[in-house]
Amino acid sequence: MTARMRLAGPLLTWACLLVVAPPAAPAAAQDARVTNDVDTTLVTVGDRIQMTVTVEHGVGARVVWPDSLDLSPFEVLGAQASPPATAGGRVRSSAVLTLTAFELGALEIPSFDLRVVGPGEAVETLSTDRFGVEVVSVGLDEAGDIRDIRGPLGIPVGVITVGLWLLLLLLALGAVYGLYRRSRRGLGDTVEEAGPPARPAHEVALEALQRIEGSPLLERGQVKEYHIEVSETLRRYVEARFRVHALEMTTREVVDGLRRVRADGDLIDELRRFLDQCDMVKFAKLRPTSEASQSTLDLGRHLVMSSVPVPADEPAEAAEEASGDVLEELVS
Repeated sequence: MTARMRLAGPLLTWACLLVVAPPAAPAAAQDARVTNDVDTTLVTVGDRIQMTVTVEHGVGARVVWPDSLDLSPFEVLGAQASPPATAGGRVRSSAVLTLTAFELGALEIPSFDLRVVGPGEAVETLSTDRFGVEVVSVGLDEAGDIRDIRGPLGIPVGVITVGLWLLLLLLALGAVYGLYRRSRRGLGDTVEEAGPPARPAHEVALEALQRIEGSPLLERGQVKEYHIEVSETLRRYVEARFRVHALEMTTREVVDGLRRVRADGDLIDELRRFLDQCDMVKFAKLRPTSEASQSTLDLGRHLVMSSVPVPADEPAEAAEEASGDVLEELVS
């Protein structure tokens, strides 16, 4: 009877502990934590940002990274997970996300969730921190102070006098040359035939685009050089077609110049989109795919074909057929 009472005491104590004490949570669910950091908080539009995400957890747990991420207004260019590293009885799992943004101003990298699965498939959800990033433009600073217009420079009197004498001398030489040509023509000399007329601007542009399309630039990975040549071809066409000095202007100045000469509004909008795409590759380190690069060239060809001048005595339908014939001749 005494032995039975001695055993009953400890058994009763253990039974109470089992009823009162809650079951222990898996190690991964108790002490897993996540940290994240970015390599910079000030970038220009199109620059890349590296965000490192590190999860510390128990030995028997594993990290389940998200299949896809929406970190708008930032775009995820790539993600690279590193093999887990064990130290001091703990495991560190990390991944590096490559981000970029094409919006200006103070932006925020949003938080996202990931899961840690411990022994017994116990799941713990962790959330990353948010980060603020300032995105600035690569163009000219248009917010600077407005400066006063400088007055005209004074020209010394001696320079004016010399210039007038040179002008009179040139006029005299021109008059003598004109009299000489007229006298020679009166003696029966054959009149020199005028040279061939200049080629239409759209033919020159389409031929240049065809040459770029057949070049090995994209195959060699020279994406930037490809877009520079395409952009300069369209800028030369704008100079020849609309008399706007596009090669020496920024994209905004080209658009303003076309508006001054009353170019078609849809053409101006499409040309601005085309030049912006080329500028992103030249200045913002954007590296589009070969398909996207070909689409940019196709847009340039469309801009040329849609702005072929129509003679006053030729209907619009006939002009479209003529421009289509020009393109077929260049392709063939």
